[in-house]
Amino acid sequence: MSGQRAGRRRPSRAGVAGCAALLFALLAQLAGCAPPAPSSPDRFPDVQRMLDARARAVRDRDAAAFLDTTDPRATGYRARQREMFGNLAAVPLADWRYDLVATGAFPLPDGGSGERLAARVRLRYRLKGFDTAPVSSVQYLTLTARDGRWRISSDTDGAAAGRTGARQLWDQGPVHLVRGRHTLVLGTAADPARLRDLADRADAAVPAVRAAWRGNWPGQVVVEAPDSVGRMAQLLGSDDPSGYTGIAAVTTTEAGTAAAAPADRVIVNPDAYDELNDLGRTVVLTHETTHVATRTATTAATPLWLSEGFADWVAYRGSRRAPAVAAPELSRAVAAGQLPVRLPADGDFGFKGGADRLARAYEGGWLACRMIADKWGEAKLMAFYREAGKSGEGQGNAGPPASAAPFAGAGTDTPSGPPVSGAPGPSEASSGPTEDNRQPVRADRLDRAMRAQLGVGLAEFTRQWRVYVKGELH
Repeated sequence: MSGQRAGRRRPSRAGVAGCAALLFALLAQLAGCAPPAPSSPDRFPDVQRMLDARARAVRDRDAAAFLDTTDPRATGYRARQREMFGNLAAVPLADWRYDLVATGAFPLPDGGSGERLAARVRLRYRLKGFDTAPVSSVQYLTLTARDGRWRISSDTDGAAAGRTGARQLWDQGPVHLVRGRHTLVLGTAADPARLRDLADRADAAVPAVRAAWRGNWPGQVVVEAPDSVGRMAQLLGSDDPSGYTGIAAVTTTEAGTAAAAPADRVIVNPDAYDELNDLGRTVVLTHETTHVATRTATTAATPLWLSEGFADWVAYRGSRRAPAVAAPELSRAVAAGQLPVRLPADGDFGFKGGADRLARAYEGGWLACRMIADKWGEAKLMAFYREAGKSGEGQGNAGPPASAAPFAGAGTDTPSGPPVSGAPGPSEASSGPTEDNRQPVRADRLDRAMRAQLGVGLAEFTRQWRVYVKGELH
């Protein structure tokens, strides 16, 4: 995103009905991440005026004016835009704007008449009653000049160069709305019962999170419910759904930003979510809502074991689930004599490490936060979370690599597929009791945050955590 820090795609875990339940909230960019081309948009004021007219047509619900910004010779694109405009009918828009970010954003295909530009355009919109600041999304558009006017002729020419941007829900079909007390649910499938269930569960999650996280946040959640995993991937700026097949839900957010940032989106994968049982669905939405609530306290310095473990801790806080039931993969590892020697590193939350390693990372993070609440109290857990994030303020947001796709089991907030499990291998086990040996500066800051709030350093905390894990799961 131009002018914005990339948001976190955070993974998450939950054990349900004897299965590991992984909930993934990824660090997600709401837009494509190609760097702007050197061409200055200031050279084309007529293009910006056209984009302003297009945005005004959306705000005014003027279909004719909107279609007038599309190339009449691009019949296929024009037809899709007419359909998209109709799909927006029920969406409560507070604002809608376009900005020309750059030209020369991708190689244009051969052919076509008239002068053409490959433009990177930023869409900014707000939902009425939910967004206090704009949500941003990047589009890669082909602009064609005809009869002295610029119009849009394609939004797919950049695909060959990987410039596809992110689709929006209204690009996929008519948008249906269900409102809750704290929630707005938008879906493309005309299934009111499904959307109402999501709204009810998210509504219940908000007070549950408020009771656990005593911080200022809007207390509102926007849930998007596409009708397939492929369309879920499109909303996350990807044309490859394989990485999201097991993901029940993903939270897109901009971690560490001001409280006036836009309402975060919880995007649900219907295939994976529908496989969860009742508790699993509740845990998923509570976990994701926790990420929404803690966004302003989460920064580059916040390790994933803490952000994911805290979200799981909140989700299970009112549950009587025994640790061995909620952490089945780590329980099996402990029973086999494979007690982890260090806290989960960010890399352990990556998809490439395997389902078992990922499950144990989530479960280990959850037990670390549970231990803090048990030994030092819930207030100290929240104070430590905030302190850990403060040490990374102003550094931007770091998270798992983009290749670390979500994974989960039946009962997850992210993946829903085979249960996630995993323990560090010998090479990882020998890395010692640091959060991540590849990031010693970050580990040092975490150590200081622990000493300030818990009175112990990272090495001693890790030792106590290992004892706690063995005692709770053995």
